[in-house]
Amino acid sequence: MANNRLRDLRARLRDRRLDALVTTCLPHVRYLSDFTGSNALCVVTAERALIVTDTRYKDQVREEAKGFASRIAKGQLFDELPASSILSKARRIGFEHALLPVAHLNRLEKLFPRKRFVGTDGIVQSLAAVKDATEIAHLRAAAAITDAVFGEILGLLRPGMTESEVAAELSYRQRRRGAEGDAFEVIVASGPHAAFPHARASDRQLGTGELVVLDFGCRVQGYHSDLTRTVAIGKPSAELRKMYRTVLEAQARALDECRVPMRARDLDAIARGHIRREGLGKYFSHSLGHGLGLQIHEDPKLSAKSSAVLVAGNVVTIEPGVYVPGVGGVRIEDDVALGTDGNELLTRSPKDLIIL
Repeated sequence: MANNRLRDLRARLRDRRLDALVTTCLPHVRYLSDFTGSNALCVVTAERALIVTDTRYKDQVREEAKGFASRIAKGQLFDELPASSILSKARRIGFEHALLPVAHLNRLEKLFPRKRFVGTDGIVQSLAAVKDATEIAHLRAAAAITDAVFGEILGLLRPGMTESEVAAELSYRQRRRGAEGDAFEVIVASGPHAAFPHARASDRQLGTGELVVLDFGCRVQGYHSDLTRTVAIGKPSAELRKMYRTVLEAQARALDECRVPMRARDLDAIARGHIRREGLGKYFSHSLGHGLGLQIHEDPKLSAKSSAVLVAGNVVTIEPGVYVPGVGGVRIEDDVALGTDGNELLTRSPKDLIIL
């Protein structure tokens, strides 16, 4: 798998007239090489591929990064590059300007004063945005764990339970089912607290008549799931029911209309337009979704300003929401693998309003 990715990356480098790419972004290092260590530098040229890491990963890098040479640094990773000679023939060297710290770029320029370092954007991201069958299988497995845990948590939620207690149960139960860990910090937001789209789970107690937003996911083989469901603790008000119905309808429309090829901003407009027509447009304050993979937020971005075009192999979230200050919030999110012959819904938890 890594060999195919190196081939595709090298084609991108040729298209941009680059002789090499240097990356320290760990998800990109893993995508290109399968190396899972927490400290690494990756260099790819037309003929060679190298990973520099530290002594903790001396054996691991050789086991995981097949097809890559490796060097073990005793100090700074970049200081190993001159001795490796991997950049000796390179003149134009790409680096990920949105991801590489300025201090690291300065170090590279000091080590290689006669080379030209060219800021690039999207070379690895655009490759990683299109998943193969193995990657989708990992995403499907992660989604299945998250779905199962959502079913379990419904039997635990009750008035008086704190948001933090719910978050702890979600994390524990995903790990117990085989997840490597949480995909991100679990969001549990109840009552008026749910009006904050990314509220942190707190010591607030769940109250009767309130909506509770549960946004969580896990990792399997490094790949992330991302599920949001909103449930009611006791009978909710008519206002909350309208909010829920509007978001559910908006998501259903987006799921029905999602296809390839399609402009991401057009898909965002489908959901956003429905919420606006229901009089709640000003309360939909974020984008419709994002790509999903080795990172929880990847390309393509599904927003009103996105220039992305959806293609087969993209795996995206579709997650419209409404957040009314002082009242509460609703978000419903699913993970979807896009294909030329139709899409696969990876998350399958029920979406009709559940009243506990």
